Amino acid sequence: MAMKETVLITGASAGIGEALAREFAAHGHDLVLAARRAEPMEELAEHVRSAHGVEAQVVALDVTQPDAVEQLRTALGDKQVSILVNNAGVLSSGWFVRMDGDDIESMLTLNIVALTRLCHAFGADMVSRGRGRVLNVASIAAFQPMGSMAVYAATKAYVLSLSEALFAEMGSKNVTVTALCPGVTDTAMYRGPVKEGTGSVPAAAVLTPEKVAADGYRSCMAGDPIQVPGATYKVLTTGMRMMPRWLNRRLVRMATRSPKKK
Repeated sequence: MAMKETVLITGASAGIGEALAREFAAHGHDLVLAARRAEPMEELAEHVRSAHGVEAQVVALDVTQPDAVEQLRTALGDKQVSILVNNAGVLSSGWFVRMDGDDIESMLTLNIVALTRLCHAFGADMVSRGRGRVLNVASIAAFQPMGSMAVYAATKAYVLSLSEALFAEMGSKNVTVTALCPGVTDTAMYRGPVKEGTGSVPAAAVLTPEKVAADGYRSCMAGDPIQVPGATYKVLTTGMRMMPRWLNRRLVRMATRSPKKK
């Protein structure tokens, strides 16, 4: 009988992270759920245990803390992480020079530093075993500089670039790395700063967390380097990659309005 694969999912308390947990559990994977808020993860863990007969462990921690990897290793005990899902992320939007410095620092620390530490630690374990998968949640913002979301888009461009490089590096060791790049998704992140910063988005263009999770799961298990959920966003990101950078910059300038002085 084949051993179940243990999946470590960060940012698993809501949104895409919760949907990914449900998707992996539905396919028989044991889960380790990590986020700051324990209560919603406990409810999720109880649901997947009952619905799918899988094991689900909850680890309440802040992955931005310098000792987060050590905390996770202690909580895991003898468990080996077969699949790492780096979903935890944060978005703050606004005119760059008027943004709060702490908000900028939070994005850099969670979206880049914490993700990199986890990739480095658990990726090394996978390489030493000669087997494993990593799913890094980026964004379609990774393909295009974005006014009013400059830092967020830059952090996701880092995630995409790192994922593609690790896909190339680790592939020979039977470790796959997939960058999941969703567009606008119906989560608290969209209903808050993204929606306020981007104006009206056609309902047909708003993805569900379940759609993103299903596409992410399928591509992770297939070992695809990049997954962009939704036909509209696939076309959009293809165009972004083919467009000259000078034209990209011009379009960003045209789309970005300078805020009124207070």
